[in-house]
Amino acid sequence: MKIISNLIIGIVLLISSCSKDNNQNPGTINPGDDPNFTIVSHSDNGFSSFNRKVVVFGIDIYAVAAVEDSKLLHAANIMAQYLDNDEDGNIDNQSVLDKMIENKAFLVMWKKESDLDIDPPSGRKGQDLGNDETQPTFVSNGKTGQFDAALEEVLHIINNAGHSDAYPQAFGQNQGSELANAMDIARGGQFLNIPNTYPDNAWYTYDDPTCDYETCQTIEYLYWALTSMLGAQENRFDEIGHEWKLNTGALVESTDTAIFELLTNPIYKMPTVLPDGTYKH
Repeated sequence: MKIISNLIIGIVLLISSCSKDNNQNPGTINPGDDPNFTIVSHSDNGFSSFNRKVVVFGIDIYAVAAVEDSKLLHAANIMAQYLDNDEDGNIDNQSVLDKMIENKAFLVMWKKESDLDIDPPSGRKGQDLGNDETQPTFVSNGKTGQFDAALEEVLHIINNAGHSDAYPQAFGQNQGSELANAMDIARGGQFLNIPNTYPDNAWYTYDDPTCDYETCQTIEYLYWALTSMLGAQENRFDEIGHEWKLNTGALVESTDTAIFELLTNPIYKMPTVLPDGTYKH
């Protein structure tokens, strides 16, 4: 997760509501050719620098003009597949989506980091995703090459604005939740601040000093564990091993039994299939 993401994820943005913005970027909006989602223009408060959006089950995905239409639609399909993982047209966990809608969750897609200099209205939870880090061919290429960050950032906003609020005892981003307790085991102890070195027995060793215990470390841990179980990390150990060592589902199941038990609890209806960006409903 980039530093700029750390400023966004996990924060209910408490910026004063902006007056309605009607000065959208000029130009024709291409609706795209996706069978499920349409790119549309908008005049949403606080997002005037984003000239278009796609709405997925009530969740806004905004994009600046420089973001490719194909990548905007790819992010929409990834979100749909995470939320409706069996692709039967019904949300797998309505409580999670309800919380996302209650939190007015959104994703913003950017080309330059300066695109993130925005003032969303108060009470909205957001996450960002870069155009160049969105790689639709990652899964189809055998999960090799540049990683598709849409698999990470879309999951972050679902976890942050959905799971953490729908199930605070399980997925709360605070000391004592089941998620945090499992993370403490994975890090070899409870570290409210990044330690100088992690214990030798730790398998989650994220050392970004901007990533705090509650709003960042927990969500990153949840991402690593779930996507490893889904198979997204199986060819990436050399790239990610300094931060996360359990890069396969088998390793998570055999080593991190606490998070495996949490994520396979049928109550939460977590995804069991890795999205590939082709929502088929």
